[in-house]
Amino acid sequence: MIGVLALQGDFEAHREALRRAGVEARDVRSADEILASTGLVIPGGESTTLRLLMEGTGIEEAIRALARRGDPLLGTCAGAILLARDVEGPRAEGFGLLPMTVVRNAYGRQLDSAVVRLTDLSPDVLGAEPLEAVFIRAPRISAVDPDVEVLARRDGDPVLVRKGNVTAATFHPELTKDPRVLSVFLSGRGSV
Repeated sequence: MIGVLALQGDFEAHREALRRAGVEARDVRSADEILASTGLVIPGGESTTLRLLMEGTGIEEAIRALARRGDPLLGTCAGAILLARDVEGPRAEGFGLLPMTVVRNAYGRQLDSAVVRLTDLSPDVLGAEPLEAVFIRAPRISAVDPDVEVLARRDGDPVLVRKGNVTAATFHPELTKDPRVLSVFLSGRGSV
């Protein structure tokens, strides 16, 4: 049972994308529900709001525990910001589950949102077919440690990365019909 963090943001679209892929998914809103899940999606939304909603709930600690026990973890857009070690624009601290630096809203405002066909892909993982990616007020990954695997790039910048069981996308894979990002997430095993 994959949990989708349902505090704020695009959790309904993630739950439906998982169901379309034949995966049992449910909304989770507490630390206990996260720990009872066999994987977790942290959806897009607003990273500062998500952090505020988590304060004092034990959710951040539950997410860390889920990652440590080796269950797959996916953060998209705001979720990717939360998973990062370093956050800029403004400066903040992420959960540190992915050794990377993320710059908030680096691709512009809501009006600058775009659907992009990504062609700079890791062929061993994603194949050669372009990947449609929806960027909405998207963050930019400005740096990754050498042990982070870059699976897709936009204009040279990483936009889909993973390390062990933790995957992050700066775009919204739940808004397309392409199941490849979900497959990458669900195949993630091994603790951080």
